[in-house]
Amino acid sequence: MNISDTHHQRIATMTFASVYPMYVAKVEKKGRTKEELHEVITWLTGFNNKKLQELIKEKVTFETFFKQAFLNPNARLITGVICGYRVEEIKNPLTQQVRYLDKLVDELAKGRKLEKILRGG
Repeated sequence: MNISDTHHQRIATMTFASVYPMYVAKVEKKGRTKEELHEVITWLTGFNNKKLQELIKEKVTFETFFKQAFLNPNARLITGVICGYRVEEIKNPLTQQVRYLDKLVDELAKGRKLEKILRGG
């Protein structure tokens, strides 16, 4: 898979705060809750709600967001296609981490059970 450096740079400089409302809207539109979204984000990143709100308020980039995260060791179990890319084949670590998050949000919105989304807790 060949993703351009421009694509990676665009993802790195995008702010989490600009995407977060879209995540909330996506899951709520499908009958899921903001709390479930936070549970998924916490599982992936290790951020509690307080830290998540700080990062949103500070308008950190995805690069900063994931540098501060403690990525769940089971994140590598996230597989499948999101935004036209197989997440397990993405070579750029930051782009892969952002796509992990996108994939989890997508699974939540599609009604997948939290136990399955969180891949073994």
